[in-house]
Amino acid sequence: MKFFSLLLISLSFLVACGEAQPHLEEIRERGELRVLTRYGPTTYYVKGEELAGFEYELAQAFAKHLNVKLKIIVPENLGDMLQLIEQGRADIAAAGLTITPARKDVLRFGPIYQEVTQQLIYRQGTRKPKNITKLADGNLEVVANSSHVEQLKLHQQELPELAWVENSELDNSGLLELVQLEMIDYTIADSNEMDANQTLFPELRVAFNISEPQPLAWAMSLSDDGSLNHEVAAFFTQMEKSGDLDRLIEKYYGHIRRFDYVDTRAIHRRIQTHLPKYKTLFEQAAEEFDFDWRFLAAISYQESHWNPQAVSSTGVRGLMMLTLDTAKQMKIKDREDPAQSIHAGAGYLSSIRKRLPQGITEESRIWVALASYNIGPGHVEDARVLTEKGGKNPNLWTDIKQYLPLLSKKEWYEKTRYGYARGGEPVRYIENIRRYYDILLHSQQSSPFVTPEDVKSSNLTPPAAL
Repeated sequence: MKFFSLLLISLSFLVACGEAQPHLEEIRERGELRVLTRYGPTTYYVKGEELAGFEYELAQAFAKHLNVKLKIIVPENLGDMLQLIEQGRADIAAAGLTITPARKDVLRFGPIYQEVTQQLIYRQGTRKPKNITKLADGNLEVVANSSHVEQLKLHQQELPELAWVENSELDNSGLLELVQLEMIDYTIADSNEMDANQTLFPELRVAFNISEPQPLAWAMSLSDDGSLNHEVAAFFTQMEKSGDLDRLIEKYYGHIRRFDYVDTRAIHRRIQTHLPKYKTLFEQAAEEFDFDWRFLAAISYQESHWNPQAVSSTGVRGLMMLTLDTAKQMKIKDREDPAQSIHAGAGYLSSIRKRLPQGITEESRIWVALASYNIGPGHVEDARVLTEKGGKNPNLWTDIKQYLPLLSKKEWYEKTRYGYARGGEPVRYIENIRRYYDILLHSQQSSPFVTPEDVKSSNLTPPAAL
């Protein structure tokens, strides 16, 4: 508990003229927003060399909105988090918390920003329970103090024999891993957490929903005078109007909604059998051209499944599936040589990224560059023109990707400079690469999520601004 003694915040009631100082004013004077969260793919973790996570980026944006620094605090378990925020010992709990009747009695919630459904999870290859009455033959384990416990208690009113174990040490990702390893039979996860973890634990399946859709929101203490809650509401209104909230949801969930079991199992196998042969080459190219090596490896897997002799029907070949023109431009002689292919592919992608218009946001540049790598810069520029004519932002990938598929429709491509293209292809191409990159990130580090020691001992940087 030493960690907590350093991080926990004492209640601060500065008195002026006999009245408590408004909470929001206290935060601004302090210069720091203190946010409780938890480790996990939907909240807060390390991605490459950066701190990332949907809740983390939301909290970071709110701290910027207030013009204060962000202080992230991760309690040891969910029960501690709820108790700390209830007692007013932190400003906000941003941890994908479900609004439940029991929690509303003790916490103040901000605006709803997502909805999730609680799902019963089992492992493929074991017997799938048809409904909640069929769980007697297996052991069900859930996170202690979670909304899942509340939901199970509601079901228990009609099914007194319903039983489960509450785990106060592991989070949802930990329990999902136990199901994957067949150490427990079932757990319950929110639908967004199951989506985010599916590629990491490909044997897991959803048996059925145990709840109706439930809202997620930030939580604050009931003792808050309302000033912070009012500002949180204003912030979310601003995020919705600007489209930044939708873009953030797309960033973290857009590429994981379509799960392909066979494909996911295949990359997990090839990470063991194929990747070690080329890892050093990816690392060398990444260092030279300023990429994450796992990102280059993800591109290569999408292109060739790490087969250096791969050849397509159109004649592109090698680990990075280079055309003859690209090989000549990058001055390599043998496209099937792994070292030449990886170096040329990374160099070519880097050159595209550098040539992109300066107005394209930092967050979008790599995806626009990848689309150009796949379909050609001219067609991507056509899509950017259509995006602008459609009233969207031609400098944001989330907007451009909506217009790329139109390049295959005559009524649209006739209006463009470079004409017809299979515009939906680069969209699928990038979604696949994002999935592979996530898998590689988690498979190539001892722990998939950030720890306090990681934060203290590294120079991790926050992700690019929205």
